[in-house]
Amino acid sequence: MRAKDKLRLGVIRMALSAIKQAGIDHNTEATDDNVTAVLTKMVKQRKESIKMFTDGGRDELAAKEAEEITTLAFFLPQPLNDAEINDLINNAIKDTGAASMADMGKVMAVLKPLMQGKADMGAVSGQVRAALN
Repeated sequence: MRAKDKLRLGVIRMALSAIKQAGIDHNTEATDDNVTAVLTKMVKQRKESIKMFTDGGRDELAAKEAEEITTLAFFLPQPLNDAEINDLINNAIKDTGAASMADMGKVMAVLKPLMQGKADMGAVSGQVRAALN
């Protein structure tokens, strides 16, 4: 507020509101995992909005959404790099004894808590699929 950064202030207020609403909806306390899940969902929504705005020729709105992502990313854990993701995938496959695509659910169940908010789970799913094939 003191810096008079209205965009950042608006994003923080929006995030706090979403966190409180998620707590009310699910009747839970705001834990680190819950907050990370809410912030990750907000970033994902903004990425989808950027794609739609860019396709529609609304570059100014896409730029605003990109700035909001930057603000939200400040509060998320540091993203994992490719080597760390590959190590976690290989360890999860080894730990679960996965041998085929039928075991993908077991592997993803192990990976999701470890990677929530630190990696794009859609991309991780593709990497797990490739590793199991």
